[in-house]
Amino acid sequence: MERLSSGSAVPERLRGGFVALGNFDGFHLGHQAVVGAAVERARAAGKPAIVATFDPHPMRYFRPDSDWFRLTSLDQRAALFADAGVDAMYVFQFDAALAALSAEAFVEHCLVGDLGVGGVATGEDFTFGKGRSGDIPLMRSLGERHGFTVDTIAPVQLDGETVSSTRIRDALRVGDPRGAARLLTRPYTIQGVVQHGDKVGRTLGYPTANVDMANYLRPKFGIYAVRGRLADGRVLDGAANLGVRPTFDPPKELLEPYFFDFDGDLYGQAISVELIDFIRPEAKFDSLEALKAQMDEDIAEARRLLNAPSS
Repeated sequence: MERLSSGSAVPERLRGGFVALGNFDGFHLGHQAVVGAAVERARAAGKPAIVATFDPHPMRYFRPDSDWFRLTSLDQRAALFADAGVDAMYVFQFDAALAALSAEAFVEHCLVGDLGVGGVATGEDFTFGKGRSGDIPLMRSLGERHGFTVDTIAPVQLDGETVSSTRIRDALRVGDPRGAARLLTRPYTIQGVVQHGDKVGRTLGYPTANVDMANYLRPKFGIYAVRGRLADGRVLDGAANLGVRPTFDPPKELLEPYFFDFDGDLYGQAISVELIDFIRPEAKFDSLEALKAQMDEDIAEARRLLNAPSS
């Protein structure tokens, strides 16, 4: 899959394609339906399938001081789009110039001019242009004028409720990673490079791989049963502390997975950590001995959860 950004020349072989348009943070069931529709239309017409997305997320641009809410990085989304059969990802840089474009100008300059779209697939509630002034009826009208089709995809329902990134974030914030995974169709996953830490875990017999939370949503702080995926393809079960480690000073937000039965050096390596189950909230301990005893219990529980048939 090719990866292009605004300002890049779109190769002629990718012009005239069918474009799935949206933020697609999390790439959940609803997003998958939109991208799937674009891929299906593209394959039927013998045209390329493209996902057009935005970075940073428009909410981050307009509310830079908002809490972290990202569910997937661009790299994660690119891999997910490729798995869905997409030929290219086009990233619109969401900046002052893009935010100032009228709805008509966004279609004419970005979709028609930059991408040369043959068709657009998006959600029924998609809005675009300055002040979110553009809606689907306007998109259809502009499509007729410029010669591209517009397919809208109805919201996907699960358990009687609409699947949304907001619903996933809410599940993670209350410590329900399994609920989030059902909507995502996979575990919520944090990717990062393993850093050197204070090595307290090593002195307790549980060396951890410290990963910065960066711009990811902060799930409920606590202890999780996790799975790690290494760059070489190895999959490791483990338990992780996600939070600020209240027993230690100064506090620092980290994801600290301990991988069972693993003895290796991960420093400087990029890893993926999947949150499978929530075990307990963070707690402050009066001594390292008390912390060690609780860690023994947490790891036994993580092993049990990860070996359960449904995991």
